[in-house]
Amino acid sequence: MRRLDRWLVTLGLFIAAGCIGFLSSRHVWTADWTRGARASLAPESVAVLSKLPGPVEVVGYLSPTGPLREQTAAVIERYAREKHDLTLAFIDPDKDPAASRQLGISGDGALLIRYKGREERVESPINERNLSNALERLARGGERLIAFVTGDGERQGDGVANADLGIFMRQVERRGIRAVPLNFAQTQGVPEHTDLVVLASPSASLSPQAVGALVDYVHGGGNLLWLTEPSNDNLGTGALADVLGVRILPGVLVDGQGSTLNVQDPRIIVEADYPFHAITRGFRDTTLYPQAAALAQVSDHDWAVVPFLRSSERSWTAFGGIDNDKPSTVAFHPEAGELKGPLDFGFALNRLSPSPDKSEQRAVVIGDGDFLSNTYVGNGGNRALGERIVNWLLGDDVLVNLPPRGAPDRVVTVSQDGLNALTFGFLIALPVLLVAAGGFIAWRRRRR
Repeated sequence: MRRLDRWLVTLGLFIAAGCIGFLSSRHVWTADWTRGARASLAPESVAVLSKLPGPVEVVGYLSPTGPLREQTAAVIERYAREKHDLTLAFIDPDKDPAASRQLGISGDGALLIRYKGREERVESPINERNLSNALERLARGGERLIAFVTGDGERQGDGVANADLGIFMRQVERRGIRAVPLNFAQTQGVPEHTDLVVLASPSASLSPQAVGALVDYVHGGGNLLWLTEPSNDNLGTGALADVLGVRILPGVLVDGQGSTLNVQDPRIIVEADYPFHAITRGFRDTTLYPQAAALAQVSDHDWAVVPFLRSSERSWTAFGGIDNDKPSTVAFHPEAGELKGPLDFGFALNRLSPSPDKSEQRAVVIGDGDFLSNTYVGNGGNRALGERIVNWLLGDDVLVNLPPRGAPDRVVTVSQDGLNALTFGFLIALPVLLVAAGGFIAWRRRRR
Protein backbone atom coordinates (compact mmCIF):
# COMPACT_ATOMS: atom_id res chain seq x y z
CA MET A 1 0.00 0.00 0.00
CA ARG A 2 2.84 2.35 0.85
CA ARG A 3 4.52 1.54 -2.46
CA LEU A 4 1.29 2.42 -4.29
CA ASP A 5 1.14 5.72 -2.40
CA ARG A 6 4.69 6.55 -3.48
CA TRP A 7 3.85 5.78 -7.11
CA LEU A 8 0.73 7.93 -6.92
CA VAL A 9 2.72 10.82 -5.43
CA THR A 10 5.36 10.49 -8.17
CA LEU A 11 2.68 10.35 -10.87
CA GLY A 12 1.00 13.41 -9.39
CA LEU A 13 4.29 15.34 -9.46
CA PHE A 14 4.83 14.46 -13.14
CA ILE A 15 1.28 15.53 -13.99
CA ALA A 16 1.71 18.82 -12.09
CA ALA A 17 5.03 19.51 -13.84
CA GLY A 18 3.41 18.83 -17.23
CA CYS A 19 0.52 21.15 -16.47
CA ILE A 20 2.90 23.90 -15.38
CA GLY A 21 4.95 23.48 -18.59
CA PHE A 22 1.80 23.57 -20.74
CA LEU A 23 0.48 26.70 -19.02
CA SER A 24 3.87 28.47 -19.26
CA SER A 25 3.85 27.95 -23.04
CA ARG A 26 0.43 29.61 -23.27
CA HIS A 27 0.73 32.34 -20.65
CA VAL A 28 3.70 34.50 -19.73
CA TRP A 29 4.17 35.96 -16.29
CA THR A 30 7.18 38.13 -15.54
CA ALA A 31 8.21 39.57 -12.20
CA ASP A 32 10.86 42.26 -11.74
CA TRP A 33 12.47 41.98 -8.32
CA THR A 34 15.24 44.52 -8.94
CA ARG A 35 15.48 47.64 -6.80
CA GLY A 36 13.40 50.36 -8.46
CA ALA A 37 12.26 47.89 -11.18
CA ARG A 38 15.36 48.61 -13.23
CA ALA A 39 14.70 45.61 -15.50
CA SER A 40 11.33 47.02 -16.60
CA LEU A 41 10.18 50.16 -18.38
CA ALA A 42 9.88 53.37 -16.44
CA PRO A 43 6.32 54.64 -15.86
CA GLU A 44 7.07 57.51 -18.27
CA SER A 45 7.80 55.03 -21.09
CA VAL A 46 4.67 53.02 -20.30
CA ALA A 47 2.65 56.25 -20.53
CA VAL A 48 4.11 56.91 -23.99
CA LEU A 49 3.11 53.44 -25.19
CA SER A 50 -0.46 54.08 -24.03
CA LYS A 51 -0.64 56.96 -26.51
CA LEU A 52 0.03 54.63 -29.47
CA PRO A 53 -3.07 52.57 -30.26
CA GLY A 54 -2.40 50.14 -33.07
CA PRO A 55 0.66 48.19 -34.18
CA VAL A 56 4.18 49.59 -33.99
CA GLU A 57 6.90 48.15 -36.21
CA VAL A 58 10.57 48.35 -35.23
CA VAL A 59 13.17 47.51 -37.89
CA GLY A 60 16.79 47.20 -36.81
CA TYR A 61 19.43 47.87 -39.47
CA LEU A 62 22.16 46.12 -37.51
CA SER A 63 24.93 43.74 -38.49
CA PRO A 64 24.42 40.13 -37.36
CA THR A 65 27.98 40.13 -36.03
CA GLY A 66 28.64 41.71 -32.68
CA PRO A 67 26.44 42.18 -29.64
CA LEU A 68 24.19 45.01 -30.92
CA ARG A 69 21.34 42.79 -32.09
CA GLU A 70 21.18 40.92 -28.80
CA GLN A 71 21.36 44.12 -26.76
CA THR A 72 18.69 45.77 -28.90
CA ALA A 73 16.37 42.77 -28.64
CA ALA A 74 16.71 42.89 -24.85
CA VAL A 75 15.66 46.56 -24.76
CA ILE A 76 12.78 46.07 -27.21
CA GLU A 77 11.54 43.07 -25.19
CA ARG A 78 10.68 45.43 -22.34
CA TYR A 79 8.47 47.46 -24.68
CA ALA A 80 6.87 44.34 -26.17
CA ARG A 81 5.96 43.24 -22.63
CA GLU A 82 3.81 46.36 -22.26
CA LYS A 83 2.58 46.56 -25.88
CA HIS A 84 1.93 43.18 -27.47
CA ASP A 85 1.49 44.53 -31.01
CA LEU A 86 5.00 46.00 -31.05
CA THR A 87 7.19 43.87 -33.33
CA LEU A 88 10.92 43.76 -34.03
CA ALA A 89 12.71 42.66 -37.20
CA PHE A 90 16.37 42.87 -38.20
CA ILE A 91 17.92 43.67 -41.58
CA ASP A 92 21.61 43.28 -42.39
CA PRO A 93 22.68 46.70 -43.80
CA ASP A 94 25.66 45.12 -45.57
CA LYS A 95 23.35 43.03 -47.77
CA ASP A 96 21.43 46.10 -48.98
CA PRO A 97 23.85 49.06 -48.85
CA ALA A 98 21.81 51.13 -51.34
CA ALA A 99 18.71 51.03 -49.14
CA SER A 100 20.82 51.81 -46.08
CA ARG A 101 22.31 54.88 -47.76
CA GLN A 102 18.87 56.01 -48.88
CA LEU A 103 17.64 55.82 -45.30
CA GLY A 104 20.76 57.51 -43.98
CA ILE A 105 21.91 54.45 -42.03
CA SER A 106 25.62 54.68 -41.22
CA GLY A 107 28.09 54.00 -38.45
CA ASP A 108 26.86 51.46 -35.92
CA GLY A 109 23.47 51.12 -37.61
CA ALA A 110 20.09 52.36 -36.41
CA LEU A 111 16.49 51.48 -35.68
CA LEU A 112 13.50 52.66 -37.70
CA ILE A 113 10.21 52.85 -35.79
CA ARG A 114 7.12 52.96 -38.02
CA TYR A 115 3.64 53.89 -36.87
CA LYS A 116 0.62 54.83 -39.00
CA GLY A 117 2.67 55.83 -42.04
CA ARG A 118 5.21 57.86 -40.08
CA GLU A 119 8.64 56.81 -38.93
CA GLU A 120 11.37 57.85 -36.53
CA ARG A 121 15.00 56.82 -36.45
CA VAL A 122 16.90 55.86 -33.31
CA GLU A 123 20.67 55.78 -33.48
CA SER A 124 23.15 54.37 -31.02
CA PRO A 125 23.12 54.29 -28.12
CA ILE A 126 19.88 52.33 -28.40
CA ASN A 127 18.47 52.74 -24.92
CA GLU A 128 15.16 53.43 -23.23
CA ARG A 129 15.60 57.20 -23.28
CA ASN A 130 16.18 57.44 -27.04
CA LEU A 131 13.47 54.88 -27.84
CA SER A 132 10.84 56.55 -25.66
CA ASN A 133 11.63 59.96 -27.14
CA ALA A 134 11.21 58.59 -30.67
CA LEU A 135 7.90 56.97 -29.71
CA GLU A 136 6.75 60.23 -28.13
CA ARG A 137 7.46 62.11 -31.37
CA LEU A 138 5.35 59.55 -33.22
CA ALA A 139 2.59 59.84 -30.63
CA ARG A 140 2.44 63.61 -30.91
CA GLY A 141 1.38 63.32 -34.54
CA GLY A 142 0.09 66.46 -36.19
CA GLU A 143 1.84 68.23 -39.02
CA ARG A 144 4.78 70.53 -38.34
CA LEU A 145 5.37 73.33 -40.86
CA ILE A 146 8.87 74.31 -41.95
CA ALA A 147 8.93 77.38 -44.19
CA PHE A 148 11.81 77.74 -46.67
CA VAL A 149 12.60 81.31 -47.68
CA THR A 150 12.54 81.64 -51.48
CA GLY A 151 13.00 84.39 -54.04
CA ASP A 152 16.70 85.18 -53.66
CA GLY A 153 18.38 82.04 -54.98
CA GLU A 154 18.04 79.98 -51.79
CA ARG A 155 18.24 76.21 -51.67
CA GLN A 156 14.76 74.77 -52.14
CA GLY A 157 13.23 72.39 -49.62
CA ASP A 158 11.48 70.43 -52.40
CA GLY A 159 14.06 70.94 -55.13
CA VAL A 160 15.79 68.22 -57.14
CA ALA A 161 18.88 70.21 -58.17
CA ASN A 162 22.23 69.20 -56.70
CA ALA A 163 22.30 72.23 -54.40
CA ASP A 164 18.72 71.82 -53.12
CA LEU A 165 17.55 69.99 -49.99
CA GLY A 166 14.82 67.83 -51.51
CA ILE A 167 16.26 64.43 -50.54
CA PHE A 168 16.74 65.48 -46.93
CA MET A 169 13.28 67.00 -46.62
CA ARG A 170 11.58 63.97 -48.17
CA GLN A 171 13.15 61.88 -45.42
CA VAL A 172 12.06 64.37 -42.75
CA GLU A 173 8.50 64.56 -44.13
CA ARG A 174 7.98 60.89 -43.21
CA ARG A 175 7.90 62.06 -39.62
CA GLY A 176 4.92 64.37 -40.10
CA ILE A 177 6.85 67.50 -41.13
CA ARG A 178 5.85 69.49 -44.20
CA ALA A 179 8.04 71.94 -46.10
CA VAL A 180 6.36 75.01 -47.61
CA PRO A 181 7.85 77.89 -49.63
CA LEU A 182 7.96 81.38 -48.13
CA ASN A 183 8.37 84.29 -50.55
CA PHE A 184 8.29 87.67 -48.83
CA ALA A 185 7.50 89.36 -52.15
CA GLN A 186 4.12 87.62 -52.04
CA THR A 187 3.33 87.61 -48.32
CA GLN A 188 3.60 90.04 -45.44
CA GLY A 189 5.76 88.40 -42.80
CA VAL A 190 5.88 84.77 -41.65
CA PRO A 191 2.46 83.06 -41.53
CA GLU A 192 1.10 81.94 -38.18
CA HIS A 193 1.52 78.34 -37.03
CA THR A 194 4.93 78.13 -38.72
CA ASP A 195 7.12 75.99 -36.51
CA LEU A 196 10.46 76.77 -38.16
CA VAL A 197 11.84 79.11 -40.84
CA VAL A 198 14.85 78.03 -42.91
CA LEU A 199 17.08 80.52 -44.72
CA ALA A 200 19.25 78.23 -46.85
CA SER A 201 22.23 79.86 -48.56
CA PRO A 202 20.79 82.76 -50.58
CA SER A 203 22.86 83.53 -53.67
CA ALA A 204 21.50 87.07 -54.15
CA SER A 205 21.03 89.98 -51.82
CA LEU A 206 17.89 89.75 -49.73
CA SER A 207 15.38 92.53 -50.16
CA PRO A 208 14.89 94.93 -47.25
CA GLN A 209 11.35 93.54 -46.94
CA ALA A 210 12.65 89.97 -46.53
CA VAL A 211 15.30 90.98 -44.00
CA GLY A 212 12.77 93.03 -42.05
CA ALA A 213 10.30 90.13 -41.98
CA LEU A 214 12.97 87.71 -40.73
CA VAL A 215 14.11 90.17 -38.06
CA ASP A 216 10.51 90.67 -36.91
CA TYR A 217 10.03 86.90 -36.87
CA VAL A 218 13.05 86.42 -34.61
CA HIS A 219 12.02 89.33 -32.40
CA GLY A 220 8.62 87.66 -32.05
CA GLY A 221 10.12 84.41 -30.74
CA GLY A 222 10.26 82.30 -33.92
CA ASN A 223 12.75 79.48 -34.40
CA LEU A 224 15.25 79.85 -37.25
CA LEU A 225 17.72 77.68 -39.16
CA TRP A 226 20.21 79.81 -41.09
CA LEU A 227 22.54 78.02 -43.50
CA THR A 228 25.06 80.51 -44.74
CA GLU A 229 28.11 80.33 -47.01
CA PRO A 230 31.46 82.10 -47.43
CA SER A 231 30.93 85.67 -48.70
CA ASN A 232 27.26 85.60 -47.66
CA ASP A 233 27.98 88.46 -45.25
CA ASN A 234 27.45 90.99 -48.04
CA LEU A 235 23.95 89.87 -49.04
CA GLY A 236 22.03 92.26 -46.82
CA THR A 237 21.78 89.84 -43.88
CA GLY A 238 23.71 92.05 -41.46
CA ALA A 239 20.56 93.03 -39.56
CA LEU A 240 19.65 89.37 -39.09
CA ALA A 241 23.17 88.58 -37.86
CA ASP A 242 22.92 91.48 -35.39
CA VAL A 243 19.66 90.11 -33.95
CA LEU A 244 21.26 86.69 -33.49
CA GLY A 245 24.55 88.05 -32.19
CA VAL A 246 26.77 86.23 -34.70
CA ARG A 247 29.26 87.23 -37.39
CA ILE A 248 30.31 85.48 -40.60
CA LEU A 249 34.09 85.63 -40.78
CA PRO A 250 35.66 86.39 -44.16
CA GLY A 251 37.39 83.68 -46.16
CA VAL A 252 36.85 79.98 -46.74
CA LEU A 253 37.53 77.58 -43.88
CA VAL A 254 40.21 75.05 -44.84
CA ASP A 255 41.43 72.16 -42.73
CA GLY A 256 44.31 69.78 -43.32
CA GLN A 257 42.88 67.15 -40.99
CA GLY A 258 40.79 65.67 -43.80
CA SER A 259 43.92 64.23 -45.43
CA THR A 260 44.03 61.60 -42.68
CA LEU A 261 40.66 60.34 -44.01
CA ASN A 262 41.71 60.46 -47.69
CA VAL A 263 39.94 63.79 -48.28
CA GLN A 264 42.44 65.64 -50.46
CA ASP A 265 40.55 68.94 -50.77
CA PRO A 266 41.18 70.97 -47.58
CA ARG A 267 38.02 73.01 -48.29
CA ILE A 268 35.97 69.95 -47.29
CA ILE A 269 35.83 70.04 -43.50
CA VAL A 270 35.70 66.58 -41.93
CA GLU A 271 34.07 66.60 -38.50
CA ALA A 272 34.28 63.60 -36.19
CA ASP A 273 34.76 65.16 -32.74
CA TYR A 274 31.92 67.48 -31.74
CA PRO A 275 31.66 70.00 -28.91
CA PHE A 276 29.10 68.95 -26.34
CA HIS A 277 25.51 70.03 -26.97
CA ALA A 278 22.07 68.47 -26.96
CA ILE A 279 22.30 68.21 -30.77
CA THR A 280 25.55 66.23 -30.72
CA ARG A 281 25.04 64.23 -27.51
CA GLY A 282 26.13 60.65 -28.24
CA PHE A 283 26.67 61.44 -31.95
CA ARG A 284 29.76 59.69 -33.35
CA ASP A 285 29.26 59.68 -37.13
CA THR A 286 31.63 61.59 -39.40
CA THR A 287 30.16 64.55 -41.31
CA LEU A 288 31.45 66.53 -44.30
CA TYR A 289 31.14 70.27 -44.98
CA PRO A 290 32.31 71.54 -48.39
CA GLN A 291 33.47 75.18 -48.38
CA ALA A 292 32.26 76.37 -45.01
CA ALA A 293 32.48 79.81 -43.44
CA ALA A 294 33.80 80.32 -39.92
CA LEU A 295 31.53 82.06 -37.42
CA ALA A 296 32.08 84.27 -34.41
CA GLN A 297 29.72 85.33 -31.65
CA VAL A 298 29.11 88.85 -30.41
CA SER A 299 29.44 89.45 -26.71
CA ASP A 300 26.83 91.20 -24.55
CA HIS A 301 23.87 89.51 -26.15
CA ASP A 302 20.78 87.88 -24.63
CA TRP A 303 21.27 84.64 -26.57
CA ALA A 304 23.03 81.65 -25.04
CA VAL A 305 25.36 80.70 -27.91
CA VAL A 306 26.93 77.22 -27.87
CA PRO A 307 29.21 76.01 -30.69
CA PHE A 308 28.50 72.44 -31.83
CA LEU A 309 30.64 72.35 -35.00
CA ARG A 310 34.34 73.21 -34.79
CA SER A 311 37.32 72.76 -37.07
CA SER A 312 40.64 71.28 -35.92
CA GLU A 313 43.82 73.02 -34.88
CA ARG A 314 45.15 72.51 -38.41
CA SER A 315 42.48 74.79 -39.91
CA TRP A 316 42.41 78.45 -40.88
CA THR A 317 40.38 80.97 -42.88
CA ALA A 318 41.90 81.17 -46.37
CA PHE A 319 41.58 84.41 -48.35
CA GLY A 320 41.85 84.79 -52.11
CA GLY A 321 41.49 82.17 -54.78
CA ILE A 322 42.34 78.49 -54.34
CA ASP A 323 43.60 76.47 -57.27
CA ASN A 324 40.90 73.88 -57.99
CA ASP A 325 43.47 71.64 -59.68
CA LYS A 326 45.81 71.73 -56.68
CA PRO A 327 43.71 72.71 -53.64
CA SER A 328 46.14 71.02 -51.25
CA THR A 329 48.79 73.67 -52.05
CA VAL A 330 46.90 76.39 -50.15
CA ALA A 331 49.03 77.93 -47.39
CA PHE A 332 48.38 79.89 -44.21
CA HIS A 333 49.10 83.65 -44.47
CA PRO A 334 48.69 85.31 -41.08
CA GLU A 335 50.10 88.59 -42.41
CA ALA A 336 46.99 88.85 -44.64
CA GLY A 337 44.68 88.59 -41.65
CA GLU A 338 43.85 84.88 -41.97
CA LEU A 339 42.76 83.34 -38.66
CA LYS A 340 44.22 80.16 -37.23
CA GLY A 341 41.95 77.38 -35.97
CA PRO A 342 40.24 75.78 -34.21
CA LEU A 343 37.31 77.86 -35.48
CA ASP A 344 33.58 77.44 -34.92
CA PHE A 345 31.26 77.08 -37.91
CA GLY A 346 28.05 75.91 -36.24
CA PHE A 347 26.19 77.73 -33.44
CA ALA A 348 23.14 76.67 -31.44
CA LEU A 349 21.35 79.61 -29.83
CA ASN A 350 18.57 79.68 -27.28
CA ARG A 351 16.94 82.21 -24.97
CA LEU A 352 13.70 82.87 -23.13
CA SER A 353 11.07 83.35 -25.79
CA PRO A 354 9.71 86.88 -26.29
CA SER A 355 6.41 85.21 -27.23
CA PRO A 356 4.06 84.44 -24.33
CA ASP A 357 3.00 81.25 -26.16
CA LYS A 358 6.47 79.68 -25.94
CA SER A 359 8.90 79.11 -23.13
CA GLU A 360 12.10 78.99 -25.19
CA GLN A 361 13.29 80.30 -28.54
CA ARG A 362 15.92 78.44 -30.55
CA ALA A 363 18.06 79.16 -33.60
CA VAL A 364 20.91 77.42 -35.41
CA VAL A 365 23.47 79.11 -37.65
CA ILE A 366 25.81 76.95 -39.76
CA GLY A 367 28.50 78.26 -42.08
CA ASP A 368 27.67 75.71 -44.78
CA GLY A 369 24.52 74.52 -46.52
CA ASP A 370 26.10 71.97 -48.85
CA PHE A 371 26.22 69.26 -46.19
CA LEU A 372 22.41 68.83 -46.43
CA SER A 373 22.23 69.29 -50.19
CA ASN A 374 21.18 66.50 -52.53
CA THR A 375 24.83 66.01 -53.46
CA TYR A 376 26.28 65.55 -49.98
CA VAL A 377 23.41 64.55 -47.66
CA GLY A 378 24.19 60.85 -48.11
CA ASN A 379 27.80 61.22 -46.96
CA GLY A 380 28.60 59.85 -43.52
CA GLY A 381 26.27 61.17 -40.84
CA ASN A 382 25.17 64.35 -42.66
CA ARG A 383 21.51 63.32 -42.84
CA ALA A 384 21.45 62.10 -39.23
CA LEU A 385 22.96 65.35 -37.95
CA GLY A 386 20.47 67.36 -39.99
CA GLU A 387 17.60 65.45 -38.39
CA ARG A 388 19.06 66.14 -34.95
CA ILE A 389 19.23 69.85 -35.75
CA VAL A 390 15.58 69.90 -36.88
CA ASN A 391 14.53 67.94 -33.78
CA TRP A 392 16.26 70.42 -31.50
CA LEU A 393 14.82 73.45 -33.27
CA LEU A 394 11.31 71.99 -33.04
CA GLY A 395 11.77 71.23 -29.35
CA ASP A 396 11.77 67.48 -29.90
CA ASP A 397 15.21 66.79 -28.48
CA VAL A 398 14.03 65.61 -25.04
CA LEU A 399 10.34 64.80 -24.76
CA VAL A 400 10.44 62.10 -22.11
CA ASN A 401 12.53 62.93 -19.07
CA LEU A 402 13.44 59.54 -17.60
CA PRO A 403 14.82 59.65 -14.06
CA PRO A 404 18.06 57.77 -13.37
CA ARG A 405 17.41 54.26 -12.06
CA GLY A 406 20.88 52.95 -11.33
CA ALA A 407 21.51 50.28 -8.74
CA PRO A 408 21.68 51.90 -5.28
CA ASP A 409 24.70 49.80 -4.26
CA ARG A 410 26.96 50.74 -7.18
CA VAL A 411 28.60 53.57 -5.23
CA VAL A 412 29.84 53.11 -1.68
CA THR A 413 30.55 56.33 0.22
CA VAL A 414 33.12 55.91 2.99
CA SER A 415 34.51 58.67 5.18
CA GLN A 416 38.22 59.00 5.85
CA ASP A 417 37.80 57.62 9.38
CA GLY A 418 35.86 54.67 8.03
CA LEU A 419 38.52 54.07 5.38
CA ASN A 420 41.24 54.12 8.07
CA ALA A 421 39.24 51.64 10.15
CA LEU A 422 38.81 49.29 7.17
CA THR A 423 42.51 49.54 6.35
CA PHE A 424 43.54 48.75 9.93
CA GLY A 425 41.01 45.93 10.20
CA PHE A 426 41.90 44.11 6.95
CA LEU A 427 45.65 44.76 6.88
CA ILE A 428 46.52 44.42 10.58
CA ALA A 429 43.72 43.25 12.87
CA LEU A 430 42.40 40.41 10.67
CA PRO A 431 45.85 38.86 9.93
CA VAL A 432 46.78 39.07 13.65
CA LEU A 433 43.45 37.45 14.58
CA LEU A 434 43.98 34.63 12.08
CA VAL A 435 47.53 34.01 13.31
CA ALA A 436 46.33 33.99 16.93
CA ALA A 437 43.49 31.57 16.09
CA GLY A 438 45.92 29.26 14.29
CA GLY A 439 48.33 29.35 17.21
CA PHE A 440 45.57 28.61 19.69
CA ILE A 441 44.35 25.62 17.63
CA ALA A 442 47.92 24.27 17.36
CA TRP A 443 48.44 24.64 21.14
CA ARG A 444 45.17 22.78 21.85
CA ARG A 445 46.19 19.91 19.60
CA ARG A 446 49.57 19.54 21.30
CA ARG A 447 47.85 19.41 24.72
CA ARG A 448 45.85 16.41 23.57
